[in-house]
Amino acid sequence: MIKVEGNGMKEVVKLQDVTKIYRMGEVDLRALDGVSLKIMPSENLSIIGPSGSGKSTLLHLMGCLDRPTSGKIYIDGVDTSQLNSTKLAEIRRYKIGFVFQFFYLIPTLNALENVELPMMFAGVEEGERKKRATELLELVNLKERMKHRPAELSGGERQRVAIARALANNPKIVLADEPTGNLDSRSGREIIELLRRLNEEKGVTLVIVTHDPYIASTMSRTIYLKDGRIVKEERRQS
Repeated sequence: MIKVEGNGMKEVVKLQDVTKIYRMGEVDLRALDGVSLKIMPSENLSIIGPSGSGKSTLLHLMGCLDRPTSGKIYIDGVDTSQLNSTKLAEIRRYKIGFVFQFFYLIPTLNALENVELPMMFAGVEEGERKKRATELLELVNLKERMKHRPAELSGGERQRVAIARALANNPKIVLADEPTGNLDSRSGREIIELLRRLNEEKGVTLVIVTHDPYIASTMSRTIYLKDGRIVKEERRQS
């Protein structure tokens, strides 16, 4: 069992002076440069910036998909720098849900089976995971499409399946990396509205990386990245 620090931290995500450097041949690429950030439970936040600004790197570090070169990242009070690969996988499985631009659904599985998959890895009993997967697909308005495989679904429907899958293990945090990047504008807006509704109704902390100023403007808080640094922050009324 992962032990939470007893330091009174309330943030669900906390970054302290995080740097990420990639070695590219003889050159060091500084993707993030001393980023510090706090995200509170149930908050909704967008991260925006030009290509190469470090947006996806930041999201991957928050999601424990990669480790920082220096600095510390806390997830729900846990110092992830102290965790081995097994414990990091446990954080990803139970604390974080991921939504990606390219959906990453298993093509041979139908919508219901795709949503069940994270629960299978978590050891959830078959009857319970089918029940929960059904409820989640109903939540994202796909009740009539549960038995369809990804190739039989529209882009917007595939992303709804991906969102349901992200919620399968009741995560505290949903991280979305350009979730509307492969969708038409109407489907994209519907996906953002769905994510915001889930944030408001379920209390899930929502972090969206985007290049779209409109999407950023729908969130209560926006972080602007440039050259691996936070250069501006905006807060809006919910």
